Amino acid sequence: MNTNHTREITYLEAVREAMIQEMRLNKEVFLIGEDVGTYGGAFGVSKGMLEEFGPERIRDTPISEAAIAGAATGAALMGMRPVMEVMFMDFLTISTNQLVNQAAKMRFMFGGKCSIPMVIRAPSGSGTGAAAQHSQSLEAWFVNVPGIKVVAPSSPYDAKGLLIAAIRDNNPVLFMEHKLLYRLKGPVPEEPYTIPLQSAEVKREGRDLTIVAYSIMVPRALEAAEKLAAEGIEVEVVDPRSLKPLDKETIIRSVSKTGRVLITHEAPGTGGYGGELAAVIAGSAAFDYLDAPIRRLAGRDVPIPYNRTLEQAAVPQVEDIVAAARELAQEGR
Repeated sequence: MNTNHTREITYLEAVREAMIQEMRLNKEVFLIGEDVGTYGGAFGVSKGMLEEFGPERIRDTPISEAAIAGAATGAALMGMRPVMEVMFMDFLTISTNQLVNQAAKMRFMFGGKCSIPMVIRAPSGSGTGAAAQHSQSLEAWFVNVPGIKVVAPSSPYDAKGLLIAAIRDNNPVLFMEHKLLYRLKGPVPEEPYTIPLQSAEVKREGRDLTIVAYSIMVPRALEAAEKLAAEGIEVEVVDPRSLKPLDKETIIRSVSKTGRVLITHEAPGTGGYGGELAAVIAGSAAFDYLDAPIRRLAGRDVPIPYNRTLEQAAVPQVEDIVAAARELAQEGR
């Protein structure tokens, strides 16, 4: 990450800036979704964009995620580069036929004679009191679909660079934006830049164990690492950033160095993406360097409760990561 700049903006502003810069650069890029125009998006991400680009390129739609996904897929098929916004990731369930059976498969089924360059922006995760139907993390569903790429940035810098890369990609890209990250501030260059969609990053160097985390779990893992450092436990934090395609080498290299790995994510553990990461590590050269079993820390297998106390208890918090990492650091010693 290039930090030779002082400007800091929020994650939300970084996402907006990425869209604006790409729309200025390429007239084929447009935004489509519910209330993205006059209202400025459910979370205010597209505020002000209607005034600059007009209703042809900032397209408000009826309340139908199936129609939004179908229109975006058709537009991409005809050479446009739509950025499709759903209000909540949960609502992708309504558009799965268009995304899973059409957008993801067309390039393959037509022998590479067409491209589907579209981005699906999806606010994900819990922590806002939005309850069971507006708080899910469904990344494992879409990682399992060949033809769709999945990215989950954890910082404003990553959000801008990955979104620009996603817009320029010739395949459908699911772009997960955790709702609690929108107000997170960080250094972001003003000029456009890209981060390759297969480039994990070591967010913190350490020697005693590796925590592999993505999205909201990255700042939580970093906070946990600071607490553990006070106890003499040096944690390395690796953020895959892109879940598919996955930069396996960076993860394997880190685990080989530390000999211990904790994988954490917000989605439920059963069938969760952490199982894929564990399989990658277990099937790699890093396995020979493990001094303790691979550990997973994931959300509970329950719908996200509305009650704030229960909501926090349903997904890993900083103290849960601290406890799991502390136990893992001592295992086998």
